[in-house]
Amino acid sequence: MSRSPFPYSLDNKRYHTLNYYFRTVYGEKLYKAVIGCGFSCPNIDGSKGVSGCIFCDGGSGYFTDSSIDTSAQLQKEYGRISAKHGDVPVIVYFQANTNTYAPVEKLRTIYFSALSYPFVKGISIGTRADCLPDDVLDLLSELNRQTALTVELGMQSVHEETIRYINRCCTHEEFVNGYNKLKSRGIRTCLHIIDGLPGETPEMMAETARQTALLAPDGVKLQMLHVIRGTRLADEYAKGNVPLLSREEYINVIVRQLELLPPETVIERITGDGDKRKLIAPEWSTDKIAVLGGIDKRLAELDTWQGRLYTL
Repeated sequence: MSRSPFPYSLDNKRYHTLNYYFRTVYGEKLYKAVIGCGFSCPNIDGSKGVSGCIFCDGGSGYFTDSSIDTSAQLQKEYGRISAKHGDVPVIVYFQANTNTYAPVEKLRTIYFSALSYPFVKGISIGTRADCLPDDVLDLLSELNRQTALTVELGMQSVHEETIRYINRCCTHEEFVNGYNKLKSRGIRTCLHIIDGLPGETPEMMAETARQTALLAPDGVKLQMLHVIRGTRLADEYAKGNVPLLSREEYINVIVRQLELLPPETVIERITGDGDKRKLIAPEWSTDKIAVLGGIDKRLAELDTWQGRLYTL
């Protein structure tokens, strides 16, 4: 078997792992401290829609405790991380809901307060592409000059029929416009893709990867669709309207997407974590080792790698 010309990671992966990125750029592994700001979303509060996307369960808020202020959350998170890994550097990850959806001075206080801790080496901000007004972009540019900043945008799919079905309330054109605003300011940007969305075929998922490749994002997060109790997706699933990918189907989709994505794009996630207390399906997603191992095995069997089919 021939070897991949791109030995992306220090652990012999065939895709550009986050571990490889951290160690080659920073010389060490960085850990993410997840923080909730208690913000809402224009797709929840009625500005653009209500109830959020059909799979939304608080924007992964189960990782956070927004009942306490962000500084207290950060200290609590760092205590958890350091108890396991020692005194390590962290990236503060503002994850739940839309983390640029607030007055700019409130955002400034929260972001720069996080930077005041010596163990913080960067900030990652999860948001929507249509929640980037000029004053927020100015703040992000300022932040980008002072620390390692990543803005994470929920794209999910490039297909308008899917976007409407999941109630994203932001067209793909609007998404691209927001993305380009970030890139024009030199801000590192990571895009989220969900595979297995209702009505999508493997070819449609591959097309999402092709269109993503044209944007040349700094990072991509790939994950399967999770059905979480209490969401509108769960109601549709109970009616038999949401067929889910099998583990083997998911692995095949991921391998194809990796082949199409630029080799420079960091794969920041290649599977996903649903809240096991509320996860309805797919049950196979809880065995991350099997999923990751299956992806590695399939890449090796095909002797393929990230970027093999990428063309400018």
